[in-house]
Amino acid sequence: MVPLDRLQQITERFEYVEAAMSQSGADIAALGREYAELRPVVAEIHEYRALLKGIAEAEAMLDDPELRELAEEELPLLRARLPQVEEKLRLSLLPKDAADARPAILEIRPGTGGDEASLFAMDLMRMYQRFAESQGWKFNIVEMQETELGGLKELVANVEGEGVFAKLKFESGVHRVQRVPSTESGGRIHTSAATVAVLPEAEDVDIQIEPGDIRIDTMRASGAGGQHVNTTDSAVRITHIPSGIVVVSSEKSQHRNREIAMQVLRARLYDAERQRIDAERSGDRKSQVGSGDRSERIRTYNFPQGRLTDHRINLTLYKLDQVMQGDLGDVVDALIAEDQATRLAEIDG
Repeated sequence: MVPLDRLQQITERFEYVEAAMSQSGADIAALGREYAELRPVVAEIHEYRALLKGIAEAEAMLDDPELRELAEEELPLLRARLPQVEEKLRLSLLPKDAADARPAILEIRPGTGGDEASLFAMDLMRMYQRFAESQGWKFNIVEMQETELGGLKELVANVEGEGVFAKLKFESGVHRVQRVPSTESGGRIHTSAATVAVLPEAEDVDIQIEPGDIRIDTMRASGAGGQHVNTTDSAVRITHIPSGIVVVSSEKSQHRNREIAMQVLRARLYDAERQRIDAERSGDRKSQVGSGDRSERIRTYNFPQGRLTDHRINLTLYKLDQVMQGDLGDVVDALIAEDQATRLAEIDG
Protein backbone atom coordinates (compact mmCIF):
# COMPACT_ATOMS: atom_id res chain seq x y z
CA MET A 1 0.00 0.00 0.00
CA VAL A 2 1.32 3.44 -0.92
CA PRO A 3 1.10 6.06 1.89
CA LEU A 4 -0.92 8.83 0.21
CA ASP A 5 -0.13 11.44 2.90
CA ARG A 6 3.58 10.95 2.26
CA LEU A 7 3.04 11.48 -1.46
CA GLN A 8 1.44 14.82 -0.68
CA GLN A 9 4.33 15.82 1.60
CA ILE A 10 6.90 14.99 -1.08
CA THR A 11 4.99 16.86 -3.77
CA GLU A 12 4.65 19.95 -1.57
CA ARG A 13 8.35 19.83 -0.67
CA PHE A 14 9.30 19.56 -4.34
CA GLU A 15 7.16 22.58 -5.22
CA TYR A 16 8.76 24.54 -2.36
CA VAL A 17 12.32 23.64 -3.46
CA GLU A 18 11.49 24.48 -7.07
CA ALA A 19 10.22 27.91 -6.05
CA ALA A 20 13.09 28.53 -3.61
CA MET A 21 15.69 27.97 -6.32
CA SER A 22 14.58 31.16 -8.05
CA GLN A 23 14.96 33.28 -4.89
CA SER A 24 18.00 35.50 -4.49
CA GLY A 25 20.37 34.46 -1.72
CA ALA A 26 19.24 30.83 -1.88
CA ASP A 27 21.71 28.00 -1.36
CA ILE A 28 21.48 26.86 -4.97
CA ALA A 29 23.89 23.94 -4.55
CA ALA A 30 21.95 22.34 -1.67
CA LEU A 31 18.56 23.07 -3.24
CA GLY A 32 19.80 21.71 -6.57
CA ARG A 33 20.82 18.42 -4.97
CA GLU A 34 17.45 18.07 -3.25
CA TYR A 35 15.62 19.01 -6.44
CA ALA A 36 17.54 16.35 -8.39
CA GLU A 37 16.66 13.73 -5.76
CA LEU A 38 12.97 14.64 -5.59
CA ARG A 39 12.28 15.11 -9.30
CA PRO A 40 12.25 11.39 -10.29
CA VAL A 41 10.14 10.56 -7.22
CA VAL A 42 7.60 13.25 -8.12
CA ALA A 43 7.48 11.94 -11.70
CA GLU A 44 6.51 8.50 -10.32
CA ILE A 45 3.89 10.14 -8.07
CA HIS A 46 2.35 11.96 -11.06
CA GLU A 47 2.22 8.73 -13.07
CA TYR A 48 0.59 6.88 -10.16
CA ARG A 49 -1.99 9.61 -9.56
CA ALA A 50 -2.79 9.86 -13.29
CA LEU A 51 -3.38 6.10 -13.41
CA LEU A 52 -5.66 6.18 -10.35
CA LYS A 53 -7.58 9.05 -11.93
CA GLY A 54 -7.89 7.12 -15.20
CA ILE A 55 -9.25 4.06 -13.36
CA ALA A 56 -11.78 6.17 -11.43
CA GLU A 57 -12.97 7.87 -14.61
CA ALA A 58 -13.30 4.54 -16.43
CA GLU A 59 -15.27 3.08 -13.52
CA ALA A 60 -17.62 6.10 -13.64
CA MET A 61 -18.12 5.52 -17.38
CA LEU A 62 -19.58 2.07 -16.66
CA ASP A 63 -22.82 3.80 -15.62
CA ASP A 64 -23.12 5.53 -19.00
CA PRO A 65 -24.70 3.20 -21.63
CA GLU A 66 -22.93 4.99 -24.46
CA LEU A 67 -19.48 4.78 -22.83
CA ARG A 68 -19.83 1.43 -21.05
CA GLU A 69 -18.28 -0.62 -23.85
CA LEU A 70 -15.25 1.69 -24.04
CA ALA A 71 -14.84 1.58 -20.25
CA GLU A 72 -14.98 -2.23 -20.23
CA GLU A 73 -12.12 -2.26 -22.73
CA GLU A 74 -9.98 0.30 -20.88
CA LEU A 75 -10.45 -0.81 -17.28
CA PRO A 76 -8.64 -4.19 -17.46
CA LEU A 77 -5.67 -2.52 -19.16
CA LEU A 78 -5.48 0.28 -16.61
CA ARG A 79 -5.89 -2.09 -13.65
CA ALA A 80 -3.21 -4.40 -15.06
CA ARG A 81 -0.72 -1.51 -15.07
CA LEU A 82 -1.44 -0.55 -11.46
CA PRO A 83 0.77 -3.13 -9.64
CA GLN A 84 3.76 -2.26 -11.82
CA VAL A 85 3.35 1.51 -11.38
CA GLU A 86 2.75 1.08 -7.65
CA GLU A 87 5.91 -1.04 -7.29
CA LYS A 88 8.02 1.56 -9.12
CA LEU A 89 6.62 4.26 -6.84
CA ARG A 90 7.33 2.25 -3.67
CA LEU A 91 10.91 1.69 -4.82
CA SER A 92 11.37 5.40 -5.45
CA LEU A 93 10.16 6.09 -1.89
CA LEU A 94 12.81 3.87 -0.29
CA PRO A 95 15.30 5.85 1.82
CA LYS A 96 18.34 6.73 -0.25
CA ASP A 97 21.86 5.87 0.82
CA ALA A 98 23.49 9.29 1.02
CA ALA A 99 26.68 7.81 -0.42
CA ASP A 100 25.12 6.21 -3.52
CA ALA A 101 25.93 9.09 -5.86
CA ARG A 102 29.51 9.43 -4.66
CA PRO A 103 32.75 8.28 -6.28
CA ALA A 104 34.31 5.21 -4.67
CA ILE A 105 37.67 3.98 -3.46
CA LEU A 106 38.23 0.42 -4.73
CA GLU A 107 40.76 -1.74 -2.89
CA ILE A 108 41.83 -5.23 -4.01
CA ARG A 109 44.27 -7.53 -2.20
CA PRO A 110 45.14 -11.22 -2.70
CA GLY A 111 44.00 -13.66 -0.03
CA THR A 112 44.82 -17.33 0.40
CA GLY A 113 46.42 -19.04 -2.58
CA GLY A 114 49.88 -17.54 -3.06
CA ASP A 115 50.82 -16.57 -6.62
CA GLU A 116 47.47 -17.72 -8.00
CA ALA A 117 45.63 -15.41 -5.57
CA SER A 118 47.75 -12.49 -6.79
CA LEU A 119 47.04 -13.33 -10.43
CA PHE A 120 43.31 -13.57 -9.67
CA ALA A 121 43.45 -10.20 -7.88
CA MET A 122 44.90 -8.72 -11.09
CA ASP A 123 42.07 -10.33 -13.10
CA LEU A 124 39.53 -8.72 -10.76
CA MET A 125 41.18 -5.32 -11.23
CA ARG A 126 40.90 -5.64 -15.01
CA MET A 127 37.28 -6.78 -14.67
CA TYR A 128 36.38 -3.66 -12.68
CA GLN A 129 38.39 -1.45 -15.06
CA ARG A 130 36.42 -2.78 -18.03
CA PHE A 131 33.12 -2.43 -16.18
CA ALA A 132 34.02 1.17 -15.33
CA GLU A 133 34.78 1.85 -19.00
CA SER A 134 31.41 0.38 -20.03
CA GLN A 135 29.69 2.74 -17.57
CA GLY A 136 31.59 5.80 -18.76
CA TRP A 137 33.40 6.12 -15.42
CA LYS A 138 36.99 7.19 -14.75
CA PHE A 139 39.24 4.53 -13.19
CA ASN A 140 42.28 6.18 -11.60
CA ILE A 141 44.96 4.02 -9.99
CA VAL A 142 46.12 5.51 -6.68
CA GLU A 143 48.46 2.75 -5.49
CA MET A 144 49.38 -0.44 -7.30
CA GLN A 145 51.99 -3.04 -6.40
CA GLU A 146 52.63 -5.97 -8.73
CA THR A 147 54.33 -9.33 -8.23
CA GLU A 148 57.14 -10.64 -10.40
CA LEU A 149 54.66 -12.96 -12.16
CA GLY A 150 52.35 -10.08 -13.09
CA GLY A 151 49.97 -10.55 -10.22
CA LEU A 152 48.67 -7.94 -7.82
CA LYS A 153 49.98 -7.36 -4.31
CA GLU A 154 47.68 -4.43 -3.69
CA LEU A 155 45.49 -2.02 -5.58
CA VAL A 156 43.87 1.20 -4.47
CA ALA A 157 41.90 2.98 -7.19
CA ASN A 158 39.55 5.94 -7.35
CA VAL A 159 36.43 5.39 -9.49
CA GLU A 160 34.50 8.49 -10.54
CA GLY A 161 31.22 8.82 -12.41
CA GLU A 162 27.47 8.73 -12.06
CA GLY A 163 26.14 6.35 -9.40
CA VAL A 164 29.51 4.67 -8.83
CA PHE A 165 29.07 3.65 -5.19
CA ALA A 166 25.44 2.60 -5.74
CA LYS A 167 26.56 0.01 -8.30
CA LEU A 168 29.82 -1.12 -6.72
CA LYS A 169 29.00 -1.18 -3.00
CA PHE A 170 27.89 -4.82 -3.01
CA GLU A 171 31.29 -5.96 -4.34
CA SER A 172 32.94 -5.79 -0.91
CA GLY A 173 33.96 -9.18 0.44
CA VAL A 174 35.95 -12.29 -0.41
CA HIS A 175 35.94 -13.39 -4.05
CA ARG A 176 36.92 -17.04 -4.51
CA VAL A 177 38.34 -18.54 -7.71
CA GLN A 178 38.50 -22.19 -8.79
CA ARG A 179 40.71 -22.89 -11.80
CA VAL A 180 43.85 -24.63 -13.05
CA PRO A 181 46.77 -22.22 -12.54
CA SER A 182 49.10 -21.61 -15.47
CA THR A 183 51.93 -22.88 -13.23
CA GLU A 184 50.12 -26.18 -12.53
CA SER A 185 51.58 -28.98 -14.67
CA GLY A 186 49.25 -31.69 -13.40
CA GLY A 187 46.03 -29.98 -14.44
CA ARG A 188 44.64 -29.85 -10.88
CA ILE A 189 42.04 -27.25 -9.95
CA HIS A 190 43.21 -24.86 -7.23
CA THR A 191 41.07 -22.66 -5.01
CA SER A 192 42.31 -19.22 -4.02
CA ALA A 193 40.79 -15.89 -3.08
CA ALA A 194 41.08 -12.12 -3.18
CA THR A 195 39.49 -9.47 -1.00
CA VAL A 196 37.65 -6.47 -2.43
CA ALA A 197 36.65 -3.37 -0.48
CA VAL A 198 34.54 -0.56 -1.93
CA LEU A 199 34.41 2.64 0.11
CA PRO A 200 32.40 5.78 -0.64
CA GLU A 201 34.63 8.78 -1.14
CA ALA A 202 34.36 11.13 1.81
CA GLU A 203 34.04 14.90 1.63
CA ASP A 204 35.87 17.26 3.97
CA VAL A 205 32.64 17.94 5.86
CA ASP A 206 32.10 14.21 6.55
CA ILE A 207 35.35 13.54 8.36
CA GLN A 208 37.46 16.07 10.26
CA ILE A 209 41.04 14.87 10.68
CA GLU A 210 43.07 16.68 13.32
CA PRO A 211 46.68 17.44 12.29
CA GLY A 212 47.92 15.91 15.55
CA ASP A 213 46.19 12.62 14.77
CA ILE A 214 48.31 11.80 11.72
CA ARG A 215 51.96 11.07 11.03
CA ILE A 216 53.27 11.71 7.51
CA ASP A 217 56.40 9.92 6.26
CA THR A 218 58.09 10.22 2.88
CA MET A 219 59.82 7.15 1.54
CA ARG A 220 61.13 5.41 -1.50
CA ALA A 221 58.50 3.43 -3.42
CA SER A 222 58.97 -0.32 -3.07
CA GLY A 223 57.71 -3.42 -4.81
CA ALA A 224 58.16 -5.01 -8.20
CA GLY A 225 59.15 -2.64 -10.99
CA GLY A 226 56.39 -1.31 -13.16
CA GLN A 227 54.82 1.80 -14.53
CA HIS A 228 52.99 2.55 -11.30
CA VAL A 229 56.02 2.33 -9.01
CA ASN A 230 58.78 4.94 -9.11
CA THR A 231 62.20 5.03 -7.50
CA THR A 232 62.20 8.53 -6.02
CA ASP A 233 61.60 9.49 -2.40
CA SER A 234 58.25 11.06 -3.28
CA ALA A 235 56.06 8.25 -1.94
CA VAL A 236 53.96 9.32 1.05
CA ARG A 237 52.74 7.18 3.93
CA ILE A 238 50.13 8.62 6.28
CA THR A 239 49.37 6.91 9.58
CA HIS A 240 46.15 7.79 11.40
CA ILE A 241 47.30 7.31 15.00
CA PRO A 242 43.89 6.85 16.76
CA SER A 243 42.70 4.12 14.36
CA GLY A 244 46.02 2.70 13.20
CA ILE A 245 44.99 3.05 9.54
CA VAL A 246 47.96 3.40 7.19
CA VAL A 247 47.68 4.77 3.65
CA VAL A 248 50.44 4.91 1.01
CA SER A 249 50.52 6.78 -2.30
CA SER A 250 53.40 6.47 -4.79
CA GLU A 251 52.74 8.91 -7.60
CA LYS A 252 55.60 11.07 -8.92
CA SER A 253 54.51 14.24 -7.12
CA GLN A 254 54.95 14.27 -3.35
CA HIS A 255 52.34 17.03 -3.03
CA ARG A 256 49.85 15.00 -5.08
CA ASN A 257 50.63 11.93 -2.97
CA ARG A 258 49.60 13.79 0.17
CA GLU A 259 46.29 14.74 -1.44
CA ILE A 260 45.64 11.19 -2.62
CA ALA A 261 46.62 9.57 0.68
CA MET A 262 44.39 11.97 2.65
CA GLN A 263 41.54 11.24 0.25
CA VAL A 264 41.88 7.49 0.82
CA LEU A 265 42.29 7.97 4.58
CA ARG A 266 39.09 10.03 4.76
CA ALA A 267 37.25 7.34 2.78
CA ARG A 268 38.39 4.59 5.17
CA LEU A 269 37.46 6.60 8.25
CA TYR A 270 34.11 7.54 6.73
CA ASP A 271 33.43 3.91 5.85
CA ALA A 272 34.30 2.80 9.39
CA GLU A 273 31.88 5.38 10.79
CA ARG A 274 29.12 4.28 8.36
CA GLN A 275 29.59 0.66 9.41
CA ARG A 276 29.47 1.60 13.10
CA ILE A 277 26.20 3.52 12.61
CA ASP A 278 24.71 0.70 10.52
CA ALA A 279 25.64 -1.85 13.19
CA GLU A 280 23.95 0.23 15.90
CA ARG A 281 20.87 0.72 13.76
CA SER A 282 20.42 -2.91 12.78
CA GLY A 283 21.65 -4.60 15.96
CA ASP A 284 22.54 -8.20 15.27
CA ARG A 285 20.46 -8.35 12.10
CA LYS A 286 22.42 -8.33 8.86
CA SER A 287 20.95 -7.74 5.46
CA GLN A 288 21.54 -10.62 3.07
CA VAL A 289 23.21 -8.22 0.68
CA GLY A 290 25.83 -5.66 1.56
CA SER A 291 26.60 -6.46 5.17
CA GLY A 292 29.98 -4.82 4.57
CA ASP A 293 31.83 -7.72 6.17
CA ARG A 294 35.15 -7.89 4.32
CA SER A 295 35.72 -11.48 5.50
CA GLU A 296 32.44 -12.75 4.06
CA ARG A 297 32.78 -15.03 1.03
CA ILE A 298 30.40 -13.45 -1.43
CA ARG A 299 31.17 -14.98 -4.82
CA THR A 300 32.83 -17.93 -6.56
CA TYR A 301 34.36 -17.81 -10.04
CA ASN A 302 34.59 -21.38 -11.36
CA PHE A 303 36.60 -21.32 -14.58
CA PRO A 304 36.34 -25.03 -15.60
CA GLN A 305 32.53 -24.73 -15.55
CA GLY A 306 32.43 -21.13 -16.83
CA ARG A 307 30.27 -20.40 -13.79
CA LEU A 308 29.86 -17.41 -11.50
CA THR A 309 27.88 -17.87 -8.29
CA ASP A 310 26.94 -15.07 -5.91
CA HIS A 311 26.25 -16.84 -2.62
CA ARG A 312 24.25 -14.01 -1.01
CA ILE A 313 21.40 -14.14 -3.51
CA ASN A 314 21.87 -17.67 -4.93
CA LEU A 315 22.59 -16.24 -8.37
CA THR A 316 24.40 -18.50 -10.84
CA LEU A 317 25.45 -17.38 -14.32
CA TYR A 318 27.23 -19.47 -16.93
CA LYS A 319 28.92 -16.52 -18.64
CA LEU A 320 32.15 -16.22 -16.71
CA ASP A 321 34.22 -15.18 -19.73
CA GLN A 322 31.92 -12.21 -20.38
CA VAL A 323 31.91 -11.25 -16.68
CA MET A 324 35.71 -11.21 -16.53
CA GLN A 325 35.63 -8.92 -19.58
CA GLY A 326 33.63 -6.43 -17.52
CA ASP A 327 30.07 -7.57 -18.27
CA LEU A 328 28.93 -7.22 -14.67
CA GLY A 329 25.54 -5.67 -15.41
CA ASP A 330 23.43 -8.76 -14.69
CA VAL A 331 25.19 -9.35 -11.36
CA VAL A 332 24.99 -5.71 -10.25
CA ASP A 333 21.32 -5.39 -11.24
CA ALA A 334 20.40 -8.61 -9.39
CA LEU A 335 22.16 -7.42 -6.20
CA ILE A 336 20.45 -4.02 -6.33
CA ALA A 337 17.04 -5.66 -6.94
CA GLU A 338 17.55 -8.05 -4.00
CA ASP A 339 18.56 -5.19 -1.72
CA GLN A 340 15.47 -3.21 -2.75
CA ALA A 341 13.20 -6.21 -2.22
CA THR A 342 14.70 -6.81 1.24
CA ARG A 343 14.21 -3.20 2.27
CA LEU A 344 10.64 -3.15 0.96
CA ALA A 345 9.88 -6.30 2.95
CA GLU A 346 11.30 -4.67 6.09
CA ILE A 347 9.04 -1.65 5.59
CA ASP A 348 5.98 -3.83 4.90
CA GLY A 349 6.81 -6.10 7.82
